[in-house]
Amino acid sequence: MITRRLGPWHLSAIGIGCMNPSWAGGTALDPQTRSSSAIPALHAAMDAGITFFDTADIYAPTWNSYGHNEKFVAEALRTWNGTKDQKDKVVIATKGGIARRPGEIWGRNSSLDYLLRAVEASAARLGVDKIQLWQHHRLDPTIEFETQFENVLTLKQQGLIEQIGVSNYNAKQLEIAIRLGGTPDQGGVVSVQNELSPRYRHELDVIDLCEKHGIAFLPWSPLGGSTNKAEVTNGKVGVFESIGSNYGISPYATALAWLLKLSPTILPIPGATREASVLDCVSAVSVELSEEDFETLNASLPESVPASPELLPAPAFRA
Repeated sequence: MITRRLGPWHLSAIGIGCMNPSWAGGTALDPQTRSSSAIPALHAAMDAGITFFDTADIYAPTWNSYGHNEKFVAEALRTWNGTKDQKDKVVIATKGGIARRPGEIWGRNSSLDYLLRAVEASAARLGVDKIQLWQHHRLDPTIEFETQFENVLTLKQQGLIEQIGVSNYNAKQLEIAIRLGGTPDQGGVVSVQNELSPRYRHELDVIDLCEKHGIAFLPWSPLGGSTNKAEVTNGKVGVFESIGSNYGISPYATALAWLLKLSPTILPIPGATREASVLDCVSAVSVELSEEDFETLNASLPESVPASPELLPAPAFRA
């Protein structure tokens, strides 16, 4: 398995985003499909050499089942028949900072008290003393940016997390986070998790910063999300299907190969709920797109969809 750097680790060049099995209607909710499909899918990923798995405390079917996906991922690693050495090489990342209350009321909370409680709860669900990689999931518009990132730094200073990642940060926010906390080599930010796919291409200057400072860029929804994934195979982006066939891979694997070619700092985290889809994702790692094919794919890309409204309103910066 080809590897890429994420902080102190050299991990599989593709990880797995684990949200879908715990979302409404997910395969990890029913005991039968949990044991027959959901868990085996993650085991297949581990067997194939995948060493990075991404979850979050908010990944759950309801507000009162918070942490469902963290427990699911922990169970998958615990029940995998890999050796201790193999299990020790697996990194599970989680996220916090999104609030979810009775009545399915969603919000943001990056107060120090909330983040401390969130991290402690996540560690308990994952069955670890210290979270390997904890990522600030969403910015809180009610707290100045610098203050909430200082709260994130406190989590590491108190020994609750090993490495710091951020999610849904723009370039200016990332620059300030680096100034406050440092680069990976300085014990600071090691990863950024933003949306990126052939159909969604915003904040590309964040990738430039990641390359400059050795920070891993983890594209979430790298295939455009389950409701838009088909856009990779038809219309203007049908070229992903034709070029992929030349390499013996699916159009979805071709999209992952495109991301891997886009930047050496990118480590995609596609969601996969079945063994077959896991192995399809893994097939992208063995493909090195030619410059000609890469440019052909770039020329075929549709106009990027509007930026996600979830990123607004943005917090103010300190005066």
